[in-house]
Order: sequence, then structure tokens, then C-alpha cells
Amino acid sequence: MKILVINCGSSSLKYQLLNMEGERPLASGLVERIGESMGKVSHLNRSDASRRRGIVYEKPISDHRSAMNEAVGQLTAPDTGVIAGPEEIEAVGHRVVHGGEYFQKPTQVDRMVLEAVEKTIPLAPLHNPANLMGITVARELFPHAPQVAVFDTAFHQTMPSFAYHYALPWSYYDKLGVRRYGFHGTSHQYVAREAAARLGRPPSEVNLITAHLGSGASICAIEKGVSVDTSMGMTPLGGLIMGTRGGNLDPGVIMYIAERNGMSFQEINIVLQKESGLKGICGMNDLRDIHAAADDGDAQAQLALDMFVYRCRQYIGAYFFQLGRVDALVFTAGVGENDAAIREACCRGMATAGLTLDPQRNRDPEKHRGEITATGSPIKAYVIPTNEELEIARQTLGVVQK
Repeated sequence: MKILVINCGSSSLKYQLLNMEGERPLASGLVERIGESMGKVSHLNRSDASRRRGIVYEKPISDHRSAMNEAVGQLTAPDTGVIAGPEEIEAVGHRVVHGGEYFQKPTQVDRMVLEAVEKTIPLAPLHNPANLMGITVARELFPHAPQVAVFDTAFHQTMPSFAYHYALPWSYYDKLGVRRYGFHGTSHQYVAREAAARLGRPPSEVNLITAHLGSGASICAIEKGVSVDTSMGMTPLGGLIMGTRGGNLDPGVIMYIAERNGMSFQEINIVLQKESGLKGICGMNDLRDIHAAADDGDAQAQLALDMFVYRCRQYIGAYFFQLGRVDALVFTAGVGENDAAIREACCRGMATAGLTLDPQRNRDPEKHRGEITATGSPIKAYVIPTNEELEIARQTLGVVQK
């Protein structure tokens, strides 16, 4: 079965076509700057190494319908295409950022699903409208193919109530849906399954801590294969320090800054979303640049590194105690997969808890199937590249084959 995976943003459309026989990616692409004066299309034929061919071009992309038409055009083009026509696409899987409390698993799209996703727009006003637009356009272009919504929040719907509630007046939860939801669920679920396979056990028998560390970052506690806690909250602003987001914050700080500076909620939101985190501390949000600056003696850059690691270790330590027994710690996403120094700092002093890092393996995890712990370490640590597109395709296949 050929499944098209769609990740629709407010001004972008990312896509990947997979053949689920062998789980092979056939083509992938990105349409950027939708609605601007000039858009950008990138497409890569991945079906055959000998025919591997990429193309990049610019042209006006007025809306998401035009963007989807560009994607279909590249998938079917004589030089870059991998299918003869849209009818070869047998199902479409959509990443949807927020499913609220409506969805605990991937769901085939119908009118009621669309209405429920629309109701969650206040919880994800920047993402869910674009996700809905992607679904609407795909249903028009591929009327023969079942459409499946895969939710970032669904994996965390197994959190117990004492973990997801805030200590606020009950009416805020009852009437407004104020609670912790968590995000990056597709990534956490994918690497959890991969880690269980490397441990040689079914997911239902393993306890894991998964660290999705990128420009956005979250850590998840997984007990017997299901999420029982995660660092992000009602929005992706909570938890870890991130590229431009500060993570956990005393809410009194926001009120103080707003009052002292005469700032509106909109202005505060910009600060929290785009000017905080690593960027707020040292002026940079890319950890590669921050490492380089710290090596040159930049005290603010070193502080940013120390704060980032400290917050990661807080959550890892808390989840060790919460789970009671941990089989493995998993690092994934851009920083988690590529920054050996951050991984080493996160694991420092954990031998007493049962995790002994092997520095050589940590510098070159690919040589050891991602394992970065020493031989005989009771608790394993892995570097596992995330693959959210494949996870969405797997979940889509599971829905349509029922």
C-alpha cells in the first residue's frame, strides 16, 4: 500500500510518500512560503538510489491547494515522479498537532472528526487551522483514498488524571479544557517501539524515558509502553528549555513583566514563543553555535548550556523515581541524535542509578546500533533517530486495515 503523509503548517506543506511493503520512502518534499510573493518547492525522488533525483524551484504558491497540487505534480512528473497518477495513493495520513480530549488514537476522517478538530483550534490556534486545511484539500484531490488524522497529543492521553490536571479552579478544566496535553507524541511513540525492539521485548513490557531534544524539546516517561507523564503542558511552552521557548516559568514572572513594561498578552506571547529559551539567555538558539561560543569563553553561552542540561536532568531524574524501574533512556531529534556532549552531560553521574555511559560509543553510536552505554550496564541508553513520517504511515495503515 502506498501512503502519502502530509504535515501542513501555516505557510508550509511537508509530504512523504511511502510504500508500506518494506516501509520504503519513495519520495519526499517541502513547499514553503505559501501565500508569500514567491514560494519554494523542494522535492526528492527516493525510490531508487540509481535514480535518486532532487529538484528545487521557486514560484508563487497562493494557498495550500496550490501547494498540494505542486506536490502531486512532482510525485507524478516524468523526471521526478514515482507514481503514474494520484489514484495510486491508497491512503493519506495527516499530522494534526492537537486532538484535545477527543482523540486517544489515530482516526479516519469524517465530518464528526473534522468538527472535533475544529473545536480544538483555541488550544492550537497556529497549527490546527493549517492541519484542517491540509485535510480538506487532500480529500478533494484524493477522494478515493481514506484520510487518517494522527494526533501529536494522542500518545499522552494515557497520562493519569493526577499527572495532567493543574491545581486551578475546576471550571477552567471543565469549561475551557485547561490541562496538560503534551506534544511530540508521534516521535516518542516511534522511538519507544524501536527501543523495545532493541531490548528484544514487546513495548508492553518495557519502561522508558524518551528525550526528544531539538529546537522544540520534551521528555516522556513511558510505563509498559504507554505515556504516563511528559514535560510539555497545555501548550508546547512548558517543560524543558528550548531554542526560543523558556519552558517552565513561575506565572508571577509574566504578570510582573507585563505590569512593569506595560506589555499586552500578545507582546508577552511573542517573548515567550520567539525570544526566550537559549536565544533569550545567550542570543543564539542553535546549540552548535552555542557550543562554539562557549569554547571561545562566552560566559552567557556556557550558562545556556548548563541551564539546558540541568533542566533535562531534572526531568530524567524525576521520571526515574516515578517509574521505579527503567529499562532504557532514549535520545532523539536534532540535538538528541547529534550532540554527544549534551548526551554525556545529561548522563553524568548516573552510574549509581544503573546507567554507565561509554564515551566512545556515545561519540559514534551508529557503530553499536545506537547503544551508548557500556557493556553490562543494567540500564541502557540509546540514540534512535526519530521518523515521525513512518510512524504516521504505520498508524494510518493500522486504521485502514481494520
